[in-house]
Amino acid sequence: MDDKATAIVAGGCFWCTEAVFRDVIGVSEVVSGYIGGQTENPTYRDICTGATGHAEAIRVVYDPSVVSYAEMLDMFMGTHDPTQLNRQGNDVGTQYRSAIFPLDDEQRAEADAAIARANEEHGGNVVTTIEGPAQWYPAEDYHQEYWEGEGQRNPYCLALIPPKLMKLRKSFAAKVK
Repeated sequence: MDDKATAIVAGGCFWCTEAVFRDVIGVSEVVSGYIGGQTENPTYRDICTGATGHAEAIRVVYDPSVVSYAEMLDMFMGTHDPTQLNRQGNDVGTQYRSAIFPLDDEQRAEADAAIARANEEHGGNVVTTIEGPAQWYPAEDYHQEYWEGEGQRNPYCLALIPPKLMKLRKSFAAKVK
């Protein structure tokens, strides 16, 4: 990949969103981390309190000639519930909010358009926010590539990730590895 772009999104548990985007053609890297809060260098323990203001998020590096930012956002909106405020399923708190963190004005415009498309599908009930600019912090090593390792033995992940992967494969089949 000569041409690379970056997207940052938060859609609940970062293990789940990371697993989804690792299956997308054109994606070369997915890193779980924290964004959107006021604490410098937060740890997982810090953000789990909900007091730091950070969201569990992923930073995706991809080839825009293979998959566009708009397509990435549609996959994001289509594989989590963008109508749940500060939660995804049993994960509750602002650290599990649905948010897009655009890196420039063009991405901000695309984020607005993606939310509008999702609102058409969800009857105007999308609560996904557009935030930033904000400092990105990678999560601890044991959170990276979690689904590929420990996650496939974790009952929580086994309950949540396969349905997200099925949604991705069903709705975006041409973009899945």
